[in-house]
Amino acid sequence: MKRVILILAIIMSISLTTYAQQKITTGAERLNVYLPLLEGKKVGVMVNQTAIVGSKHLVDVLLEKGVDLQFAFIPEHGFRGTIERGEDVHNDVDTKTGLPLYSLYGENHQADSLVRSVDVMIFDIQDVGARFYTFVVGMHNVMQLCANNNRPLLVLDRPNPNGEQVDGPVRKDDKFKSDISFHKVAMIHGLTIGELAQMINGEGWLDKGEKKCDLTVITLENYTHKSKYELPVIPSPSLPNYQSVRLFPLLCLFEATDFSIGRGTDFPFQVIGYPDTRFGDFTFTPGTRVGMSAHVEQQGNLCYGIDLRGLKADSIRFTLKYILDFYHKMPDKFFARPDFFDKLAGTDKLREQILAGWTEKQIRDSWKEELSEYKRMRKKYLLYEDFE
Repeated sequence: MKRVILILAIIMSISLTTYAQQKITTGAERLNVYLPLLEGKKVGVMVNQTAIVGSKHLVDVLLEKGVDLQFAFIPEHGFRGTIERGEDVHNDVDTKTGLPLYSLYGENHQADSLVRSVDVMIFDIQDVGARFYTFVVGMHNVMQLCANNNRPLLVLDRPNPNGEQVDGPVRKDDKFKSDISFHKVAMIHGLTIGELAQMINGEGWLDKGEKKCDLTVITLENYTHKSKYELPVIPSPSLPNYQSVRLFPLLCLFEATDFSIGRGTDFPFQVIGYPDTRFGDFTFTPGTRVGMSAHVEQQGNLCYGIDLRGLKADSIRFTLKYILDFYHKMPDKFFARPDFFDKLAGTDKLREQILAGWTEKQIRDSWKEELSEYKRMRKKYLLYEDFE
């Protein structure tokens, strides 16, 4: 009996040790590392609803710890994440804490003076690993402001929920630079937000390489690029669950078409459809939902298509399968907004290849060299064990 109890105790000990090793600690949760860097200093932050420490917002935690917070910059979707995509984000005050909130989604003429008014800036926003996710532009802007005004920046790192992939075309030509294709990275870039910050600094992407940001990344614990990570807080209204986060890199190109990918439903970025029976047996009707009522393709129309909610999320990888399939069923009307498609892709070559009838293999082969070059650059900035 004693032997059985001993064996059980050993098994439990091993299980608990494995759990402890696997539990990822975010940068924001490592208070003992970065609170000493804030002592006696005036602090500004850029955050949204994903900036959490356990179950509390980072702003609440910092104020409880006596940090002298002066203001918060807020990105697209706002401080609490409920503002429509592409809609104006206005200066405001957080009703809970009284903290002044200033929009950094678009031009803000007060930004330089605000950064000069503090001793240090903090950035803490969850990314999802796709080049067209606009929160990385907010980080770039904060880095530039800090570089311009000689202020240090702490980036509190968070896992990349698509971090085991590097895929898609690399944005090379500045002609296609925009908020949805800002950096010269692969479409699925395979970096954490902290690693991307290091790349921005290291590759001289701030102010044409003339300035660098005084950057400190508060790193993750127990994370590798092989780690599965389900976000504890949704990053934006249209990415409400792990399935949508995993499908986002595949489906975002549809945003430049008139096809619905479920915005305005309870399952955004998990379906594809159009008001035509040739596209599938699954039906849905886009409507209105908080944070995703504007710019909803096919709003109020019965759409026919496919339901991707049954796919195993952990096995989802970037593919052009759905783009090519739906294009071939309606080639004359597919590219409703070609310029927008090119900006999402970071190139006009992908659209031209699809129009020319290329297969997915032919298209993938065409970007092999630039993707290999990007992967070599990426290796220089990794802070965590890679997936390869």
